[in-house]
Amino acid sequence: MTHAMLKGSNVPLDATAVRAVLRWSPGTGVPDVDASALLLGTDGRVRSDDDFVFYNQPRHPSGLVRRLSKKQVSEGLTDSVEADLGALDRSVDQVVLAASCDDDGEEAGTFRQVRDLRILLYDAHVADGEPLAVFDVQPETGDETAVICGELYRRGDAWKFRAVGQGYLSGLIGLATAFGVSVDDTADPADSAPEPAAPSPDDQATAAWPGPGPVTAVQPPAAPAYVPQPPLPSQPPAYGYPQPAAGGDPSGYGYPQPAASPQPAYGYPQPAAAAAPAPDPNFRLPPMGPQFLNS
Repeated sequence: MTHAMLKGSNVPLDATAVRAVLRWSPGTGVPDVDASALLLGTDGRVRSDDDFVFYNQPRHPSGLVRRLSKKQVSEGLTDSVEADLGALDRSVDQVVLAASCDDDGEEAGTFRQVRDLRILLYDAHVADGEPLAVFDVQPETGDETAVICGELYRRGDAWKFRAVGQGYLSGLIGLATAFGVSVDDTADPADSAPEPAAPSPDDQATAAWPGPGPVTAVQPPAAPAYVPQPPLPSQPPAYGYPQPAAGGDPSGYGYPQPAASPQPAYGYPQPAAAAAPAPDPNFRLPPMGPQFLNS
């Protein structure tokens, strides 16, 4: 009896080994679809990267989960994964069955372009038998590039199948890393190696330095012969300024001094020069205040 599955529904399995077949209708603009499987522990993650079975690693190291060749059938194209559930290690709690879109040659394909996608579950020990379960996978947004179609999971000593239909926009890599797979960068290291940076001036100077040579002792210069110095002047110098002419006032430090002249009488009229005419004999001083008035 075939069970038509709805999203989120589950069904118990009597088979100890199953074959999960993805089937879709090919056509112009339809990307290729690849089947894959992830073996998960009780924590919902792969135990190692070997638990990821896909086109670049089509067989699990145990040999109990393997990817089969694609086939052309009357209903379309198929890609399949086979799992021997009864022989799997008890540490394997789930087997996730996924589909991913290949590149269509111009841009990354999405499941909006994939028509009539469905997963069919068969008893692997029965040749040409009817499917145990069928689930039509419908994209949620159409932009998905990877989809979890269903999962096989333990319930005690038995196994069950659940229809999932959860999409991923990040493709098979995003789906795999979500379950703990470490995806290696396949880029050529020579292509991704950074260009050597231009040397800085300090680096250039270091590169130009030929390295240490033989050490040569440096002799200090010979001390100069002693030269007698002239005696100090009798008067202190006018530091930092032009010196007074000979015969000037030696007390005027720092400024040019006037020529020698008699000491001025500060605060009084100065005597006329010797060459001036004689004073007027009729000159009289004006009265200087009340103290000069006659009483």
